[in-house]
Amino acid sequence: MELLLPRRCAGCGERGRVLCPACAGELRTPPERVFTRVDPHVPVFALGPYAGAHRGVVLAMKERGDQTVRGHVGAVVAAGVRHLQARGEVPERLVLVPAPTRARSARLRGGDPVTDVCRATGLPVCATLQLRAGTPDQGMLDAAGRRRNLVGRVEMGRRPTAPVVLVDDVVTTGSTMAASVERLLAAGCVVAGAVAIAAA
Repeated sequence: MELLLPRRCAGCGERGRVLCPACAGELRTPPERVFTRVDPHVPVFALGPYAGAHRGVVLAMKERGDQTVRGHVGAVVAAGVRHLQARGEVPERLVLVPAPTRARSARLRGGDPVTDVCRATGLPVCATLQLRAGTPDQGMLDAAGRRRNLVGRVEMGRRPTAPVVLVDDVVTTGSTMAASVERLLAAGCVVAGAVAIAAA
């Protein structure tokens, strides 16, 4: 099978493994605080810029259906969260909440990549947020359009009982994080912060 369908690095496309040593090293950078155009109400940390290996793994998970790399990215997110805990940025007791996505997008991708990444961390996960059916795609909207698009469209199931760290693949304007945090706060949750795999 390797001859017919050679494995390629999710970060750069190099043949031979899920992640090449260079991309794996690039993904080991510690999380840094980022600031978005829309106020997300909590500190947001990104594991890297939306470029290089970080961009590669996000696209591999979302656009190329790469299921294998999700476990590797889960380990990266777990290391990032532990780093934030060591710095006192987020509490020791917490639960990861994946950012909401459209149900159709999750089906087309073989399951929601962010939820799979969260579960691969080994940390507690509560996949409670979802976007209401019929929510338009955010891709072509500006910050104000994204904000309007999500008003009243984030739905919540079971209420997390521990402090929440919201997790998303890419933070761009902060609109999704803001709408998600607002929904969690309205339900009485404590939201400690948010982590994104990459910041655009």
